[in-house]
Amino acid sequence: MVHIFESLEGARISGPQRPGVRNIQFNSRKVERGDVFVAVRGTQVDGHAYIRDAVAQGAVAVVCESLPEGDLEPEVSYVLVEDSAAALARLAAAYYGHPSDRLRLVGVTGTNGKTTIATLLYDLFTALGHRCGLISTVVYRVAEERIESTHTTPDPLTLNRLMARMVEAGCDYCFMEVSSHSIVQQRIEGLTFAGGIFTNITHDHLDYHKTFAEYIRAKQAFFSRLPKEAFALTNIDDRNGEVMLQNSTVHRKATYSLRNVADYHGRIVEEHLDGMQIEMNGRELWVQFIGRFNAYNLTAIYGAAMELGQESVEVLRILSTLRPVSGRFEQIRAADGRLAIVDYAHTPDALQNVIDTINELRRDGAQLITVVGCGGNRDATKRPVMARVAADGSSRAILTSDNPRFEEPQAILDEMRGGLDAVQLARTLTIADRREAIRTAAALAGPGDIILVAGKGHEPYQEIAGVRHHFDDREEVAAAFA
Repeated sequence: MVHIFESLEGARISGPQRPGVRNIQFNSRKVERGDVFVAVRGTQVDGHAYIRDAVAQGAVAVVCESLPEGDLEPEVSYVLVEDSAAALARLAAAYYGHPSDRLRLVGVTGTNGKTTIATLLYDLFTALGHRCGLISTVVYRVAEERIESTHTTPDPLTLNRLMARMVEAGCDYCFMEVSSHSIVQQRIEGLTFAGGIFTNITHDHLDYHKTFAEYIRAKQAFFSRLPKEAFALTNIDDRNGEVMLQNSTVHRKATYSLRNVADYHGRIVEEHLDGMQIEMNGRELWVQFIGRFNAYNLTAIYGAAMELGQESVEVLRILSTLRPVSGRFEQIRAADGRLAIVDYAHTPDALQNVIDTINELRRDGAQLITVVGCGGNRDATKRPVMARVAADGSSRAILTSDNPRFEEPQAILDEMRGGLDAVQLARTLTIADRREAIRTAAALAGPGDIILVAGKGHEPYQEIAGVRHHFDDREEVAAAFA
């Protein structure tokens, strides 16, 4: 039997060479007798500081980049590697029997659109008669089972455990969001992808990546690591779309577009608040989505289905029956004709896209009132930009709290307001209490007006000082309308 340490090429082992392994842990507090502890260097905590704690709790092996000082325990295996984060991912894949090898795994990366594309691919392929898995910001799915999502792309142990359950449940496809954090932190190392999709790249996560160039490189690394047998599908209307594929060695590089010649071309024929007529590679269909951003998403989904060998007419038929993802341009109507749209838009580009779509469709004389905030302990450089986008594109803008986390809500709002000139400030209100902000928007709106509540979408909580309090924008809008 192959030992899981054999998946760690170049590793040097001190102590027992093939210890019996009960489980793998990277949190020392979870270690039990018989476990392997992987000491990972994180952004906040270095697991190497907890090696002796893990051994005291019964770890039979430690995987690390540097050995602890002092005498080593003779009965413990110390496995020295160059990158313990990558080692954790490879160990997880080996421990769970390399489940991604037995699935057709498709990763979706980019700033905006990941959740919609991954979720609708899951819905589409399920409707085509396949058993599928889903790993997304909103929910994880193992065939019909729903599991609460903790991260856009979870840690390697969770990823491989979920995929092993998918294999056990008879799934043959898995569609997953691939975040830039997960690429840099090696969470997807050791997974075998059948294909990758690039949506777009705009201002986000600069608190983590520091520069836009580093953010681009993180996304590009995903495509560089795809196996030759995979396909890569990229949005060539994005200026970095072709950059993603520069170092890729996949056998099939495909493109999608609304503006340029591409393998998969979409075009909006007609658009209304309840849907749009679009053309996909010369065939027209009506879909229950609106906005250019959704036309891009649907074109990517169609392209991916074609790359996965599905039949065009049947794919288009099912696309016309699919509904928007929870918290993505989700509409709530009041009895008197007011309309609210709840959307996850939390980047300047995403917010701009949603506002532009609403403004193209709202009737003359109708107001657009936008409620928006910015999260705490995240990229602060986008705060004044988000405020400007909201103020410029709306009749009234209401700046409010999002998930302040460990920051003072008013300090975040002050940074947002700092991006506004006198004209923009004149049509902007600042209300820190998000519930009160939504109620104020509902009070300001009349019949026919549209309220956009942006930033949190599907999230059923508000995170304040490390505590998640129940808060759902959709519930708050419904209550305000009532």
